[in-house]
Amino acid sequence: MTTDPNAIQPSELDQLPDRDPEETAEWQASLDAVTEAAGPHRAAYLMRRTLERAEGAGLALPKLLETDYVNTIPTAAEPAVDGDEALEQRITAWNRWNAAAMVTRGSKYGVGGHIATFASAAWLYETGFNHFFRGKEGDGSGDQLYIQGHASPGIYARAFLDGRIGEQQLDNFRREAGGNGLPSYPHPRRLPWLWEFPTVSMGLGPISAIYQARFNRYLTSRGIKDVSDSHVWAFLGDGEMDEPESTTALTLASREQLDNLTFVINCNLQRLDGPVRANFKIVQELEAQFRGAGWNVIKTLWGTAWDELFRLDTTGALVRRLREVPDAQVQTYQTRDAAYIREDFFGKDPALVEMAKLLSDDKILECFHLSRGGHESRKVYAAYKAALAHKGAPTVILAQTVKGHTLGEGFASKNANHQMKKLTVDEFKAMRDRLELPISDSQFVDGQVPYVHPGADSPEVRYLQERRAALGGPAPARRVHPVAPLPQPADKAFAAFDKGSGSQNVATTMAFVRLVKDLVRDKETGRRWVPIVPDEARTFGMESLFPSLGIYSPMGQTYEPVDRDQLMYYKEAKNGQIFNEGITEAGAMAEFVAASTSYATHGETMIPFYIYYSMFGWQRTGDQMWQLGDQLGRGFLVGATAGRTTLTGEGLQHADGHSPVIAATNPAALTYDPAFAYEIGVIVKEGLRRMFGEALPDEDQNVFYYLTVYNEPLPQPAKPSAAGIDEGIVKGLYRFNTAESAGLSPAANAPRIQLLGSGTAIHWALKAQKLLAEEWGVAADVWSATSWTELRRDAMEADEALLRGEDRVPFVRQALQGAEGPVLAVSDYMRQVPDQIAQWVEQDYSSLGADGFGLSDTRDAARRHFGVDAESIVVAALAQLARRGEVQAASVKEAREKYGL
Repeated sequence: MTTDPNAIQPSELDQLPDRDPEETAEWQASLDAVTEAAGPHRAAYLMRRTLERAEGAGLALPKLLETDYVNTIPTAAEPAVDGDEALEQRITAWNRWNAAAMVTRGSKYGVGGHIATFASAAWLYETGFNHFFRGKEGDGSGDQLYIQGHASPGIYARAFLDGRIGEQQLDNFRREAGGNGLPSYPHPRRLPWLWEFPTVSMGLGPISAIYQARFNRYLTSRGIKDVSDSHVWAFLGDGEMDEPESTTALTLASREQLDNLTFVINCNLQRLDGPVRANFKIVQELEAQFRGAGWNVIKTLWGTAWDELFRLDTTGALVRRLREVPDAQVQTYQTRDAAYIREDFFGKDPALVEMAKLLSDDKILECFHLSRGGHESRKVYAAYKAALAHKGAPTVILAQTVKGHTLGEGFASKNANHQMKKLTVDEFKAMRDRLELPISDSQFVDGQVPYVHPGADSPEVRYLQERRAALGGPAPARRVHPVAPLPQPADKAFAAFDKGSGSQNVATTMAFVRLVKDLVRDKETGRRWVPIVPDEARTFGMESLFPSLGIYSPMGQTYEPVDRDQLMYYKEAKNGQIFNEGITEAGAMAEFVAASTSYATHGETMIPFYIYYSMFGWQRTGDQMWQLGDQLGRGFLVGATAGRTTLTGEGLQHADGHSPVIAATNPAALTYDPAFAYEIGVIVKEGLRRMFGEALPDEDQNVFYYLTVYNEPLPQPAKPSAAGIDEGIVKGLYRFNTAESAGLSPAANAPRIQLLGSGTAIHWALKAQKLLAEEWGVAADVWSATSWTELRRDAMEADEALLRGEDRVPFVRQALQGAEGPVLAVSDYMRQVPDQIAQWVEQDYSSLGADGFGLSDTRDAARRHFGVDAESIVVAALAQLARRGEVQAASVKEAREKYGL
């Protein structure tokens, strides 16, 4: 049996009862009649308008995912611009010039820069700065601006016009080593008074903006601070939207009705190497994607010059042609003459041929070369005003521009313009004439393009500053308002495990969660904790926090949870404290970044902790962790179920043997691998003091802590009573016990070795300590290495001090001074982790680690496989002592055979 491919296929509507089949048939017949009499285009037009009418009336129909390739807001509906458009045109011209001059002058140093992006996006920024973006000197927190990284020269040019930076800084664009320079992109750590949000790598801006808007709602809902007047603006490139992070949270934004958020996507149709969608239309694709995700979409595509063409389009032929021409061809029209456009664009349809006869060559070139919606302040103004007025959903503005606009024919729409870093003097002079700037030829001294400024008292500068004053001060700007240090919670919470766990086995993951449970109850600081978890709270034993803290939801709880009669039921609340993000580590990290920088964004100190499978942190979202450091975030990242051999059964994809290696590369990350519950208490206490407590220099406070914790339930020992334990825990190393204090009674002349272990590996070292004493007559002292990375950093600082003529002994050398015998280090990570300190250890040094890929098996089998279990430590220790002649070489072979290695 065959099926007619042209037959009407059954749909979901066929399953619905039809109470009036005759009426239905009449509607269908009407559609057939229109199609036959007026053609399929007219029928499609009527259907679209009918669906739009239904949508406007609130009828429950699927929304149209695409609209025609025209402006959402027609010229007749545009509101008048509240300002002096002529002066704004002049301001923008000055900024265009200085942005291009900055990159061109920098090119002689070979530092690069991007010249074409701001040229296309200038009005998208200038309109916002002149009319919409609220600064931080007014009421509230102002707006949050996520600036596209490649557009930074334009932002610097505006700051120069405003008097916020000088000519010397412009000349030091991308040259920061000597001080007084400007970073390439928005980098708060490098220019913290200007930049708030790092938006490079591309893709980080969109997801960060969404979660910032959500965190704003969270602060308001929880009564921390009313930031309902803050609006989040994210400026993005159309090519950037291919990054998975760019669109991963679109449905979250619509689901939570984040109408405090606007995306502005600069659709210049080009990415770094060429067209974004050469054979397709990126604007239409993005419109469908955002509409499908529930966003309000505003298209600002065509400039005013196109109005005449649309008035002449009585048949719809122009709109149809605009829908079918692929983006790469639109880009080609930008570079070709009127004859080519007449033939290739208008010549495809008889109605368009007739239309073209009414148009001069100059009109055609004006439309196809210059007139884009994103290049006209009135159209951008109308889009922004409509975005702010829309309620119940976030808005995306798709603004069409020409990459390289106003830079001349050598730049506009050229595939290579992303790599083009300079203009010639003649091109600058042509640009000067094009922008009508009063710059004389004599100002080009020695063939170098000048920076130009109309004067601090010029009408342009006065207007710019008046507009910014009315909107609440300069923007972009980062402000850290003085806030009182948070009081330290009572010692009782941190000391909960000082006496050990007795006969109870406790995993360090559970110890951390238990500590947090106590800290969130603190009357002074408890409400400032922000627990973040990506749908693994039950794995980490956090479900007991659900009913007490609540899971944040702007909807509250509109249903009765299935476990409502249980003590630890699933509770959502509008003022909930926990972020349970679902299965999205990227979303959880974006939320963490927003919470960790609230002290600057909103002047409200929050204490975020994000707990997750350690494998899915630095490996999966490492770029965002660099963003966290760049944004000067503060908080606790907790890699739970850590280690390569601790999480049994899950195998390679969950066996984390390397996250501390990656974390060690980040200067802002303080990485700890605590072995015992009491160490966690000391580390968290110190972290709260350093990041949120007593006032410290910014470079000391602007850090975040990374703790690895394990899911293996083990006895938690009491905290040793020796002096200096807390200092050793914080700095990275202390002696947990000696062979004698462990009750092993070694012989007076017994060979001795120092065993250094971190995290769960210290338990293997303790077992090895016993085996060495009882079976081989070797005395071993066991040390807890809470942070290999902090030991290394301290040692590197000592090396740097030596170069300055200062004599400083690294802490690791101080701690091990006088310790007898060689040192053997072991961890549940690759050997590269403990080897970080090797060059500063005076004793003979060797290490064991879990190098290679992970695998599924029992813990014991996995540790034997990697050679890190207690028996392997014993053999490695004997081998190290044998090389020194302190035990018989035969003992090594004997031990290997005895333990079946």
